[in-house]
Amino acid sequence: MNKVIIVGNVSRDPVKKTLENGQTIVTFGVATNREWITSDNRKMTSSEYHDVVAWAKLGDICAQYLRKGKLVYIE
Repeated sequence: MNKVIIVGNVSRDPVKKTLENGQTIVTFGVATNREWITSDNRKMTSSEYHDVVAWAKLGDICAQYLRKGKLVYIE
């Protein structure tokens, strides 16, 4: 089994589209940040960006509640 958990901030507002068959699809981005201290005591930061696609009712919920900057948990 493969499992991914992403906890980060929404990096762009969700975009809702309806396919020809009536199916809803919502896309948005999530940014995850990481901080660590190097061996010479320098503070380092790194960001990764993830593209997320939600379908059907879950997509509708994402489009309704998510906005740029909000914290989101995706499993």
